[in-house]
Amino acid sequence: MSAPTHAPERHNEKSIGPVVQAPIQWRFPIAAIVMAVLTIGFAIISKGESVFSMAGASRAFDIPNWHMDSTLVVWILAALAVAFAAGATFLAVNRKKHVATMTGLAAVAFILAFLVWIVAGRTGAHMPVVQLLQGAVAFAVPLILGALSGVVCERSGIINIAIEGQLLAGAFMGAVVASISNSPVLGMLLAPIAGMLVALLLGLFTIKYRVDHIIVGVVLNMLVLGLTSFLYSSWLTSDPGHLNKAMALSRIRIPLLADIPVIGPVFFNQTILVYLMYIIVIVLQFMLFRSRWGLRLRACGEHPKAADTVGIKVNRTRWRSVILGGALAGLGGAFFTVGIGLAFTKNAAAGNGFIALAAMILGRWNPKDAVAAAAIFGFATNLGYVMQSVNNSIPYEFLLMIPYVVTILAVAGFVGAVRPPAMEGKPYP
Repeated sequence: MSAPTHAPERHNEKSIGPVVQAPIQWRFPIAAIVMAVLTIGFAIISKGESVFSMAGASRAFDIPNWHMDSTLVVWILAALAVAFAAGATFLAVNRKKHVATMTGLAAVAFILAFLVWIVAGRTGAHMPVVQLLQGAVAFAVPLILGALSGVVCERSGIINIAIEGQLLAGAFMGAVVASISNSPVLGMLLAPIAGMLVALLLGLFTIKYRVDHIIVGVVLNMLVLGLTSFLYSSWLTSDPGHLNKAMALSRIRIPLLADIPVIGPVFFNQTILVYLMYIIVIVLQFMLFRSRWGLRLRACGEHPKAADTVGIKVNRTRWRSVILGGALAGLGGAFFTVGIGLAFTKNAAAGNGFIALAAMILGRWNPKDAVAAAAIFGFATNLGYVMQSVNNSIPYEFLLMIPYVVTILAVAGFVGAVRPPAMEGKPYP
C-alpha cells in the first residue's frame, strides 16, 4: 500500500497575533497644545494697536509700517494655533506623518502672536522687523559654527564638550590680532587657530590617552575661561588701546540680492563672517553625505572596527575631524569681538557653546538641521535685545533668559529619542 499523502498545511491568518502598534508620541501634540493655550492668553490681554516697522526693508522704495488691531490679529493667530494643535493631536493619535509640521505651524502662530503682543497699545513702540531678523542671522553665526564643530567631531566618534572653550579662545584671538594689526579681517582669519589649539588638547587626551571625553571637555572649558580671564586682567587691561580695541567687520552688500525687499537686507547685507558661514554650511552638508571623506568620517563614528578593516585610519581621521571642528568653533568665536564690534571681555562666549551643543542634538547630528535649530536660538537671543528697545514691562533678567529657556524646552520637548553615532566617546582600538 502506498503511504497516505498529506495535504500541505495552510497557515490560518487568524492565528497570527494582533499587530503591535508603535506607542503614540505625545511630545509634539502637548507642545502644540501648550503654545495654543499661551496664544489664547496673549489674545485675552492684547489691547490697542500694534505697529510693525519696515524701516530698511528696501532701498528702492519705502514700505509703510504695518498698523494692526492687536486684539483681532492675536485672536486670529490663536484660532490658527488651536487648529494646528488639534491637527497635531489627530495625526499623533492616528499615528500619521507630519505631526512635527503641524507643531511647527502652531509655533509660528505663537511667535507671531507674541511679537504683536509685545508692542500692543504702547505709545511710540514698534516692532522693527528687519532689525529683528537681521540680528537673528548675526547672533546665529557662533551657534551654527559651534554646532557644525560638534557635528564634525561627534560624527567621527569624539564628543566635543569643549565648544564653549573654543568659542572663547577664538573671541580672544580675534580681538587681540585685530587690535594689534588694525585689521578685523585678519583677526577673524586667525581666530580659528585658537580653536584648533584647544582642539589639539581635546584630541591628545581623548584619542591618545583615552580619557573620558566629557571630563576632558569640561576641564578644557574651565582652562580656557581661566586663562583668558587671567590674560585679560593682567595683559589686555594694561594697554587696551593697543591690545583690545573694539573693531568691527564692515558690512558687504551683495548687488541685486541685497535689493530684494526684506530678504535682501537680512541675508545679503552682512559681514564676511556671515557669508563664510553660508559657504561652510553648504560645503559641509555636501561633503558629509555626498563624498568619500564624509563616508569615512561617519564610518569611524558608527563602526570603527569595520572602517579599520577596509583600510581607514580611524584615529588619524578622528584627529583631523577634531582639528577641523576646533577651527570652525574658533571662527565662530570671532563673532563675539570683531563680528559685532566689541572688545574682548571675560566669558565673552556666555554659554553659547552649550547652546550650540543643544542645536547639534536638536538637529540630530545633521548640518542643515543643526542650522535650523541654531537659527531658532539666534532669533530668541536677538528677541531679548529687541524687547528691551521697545520698553517692554518684562524685567531685563527674564529677557536674558529667553535663549536658555528655549534651549531647555527644545531639547526636552522636541528632541525625544535620538540616536547619536554608535561609537561616539569610545576610544579605538
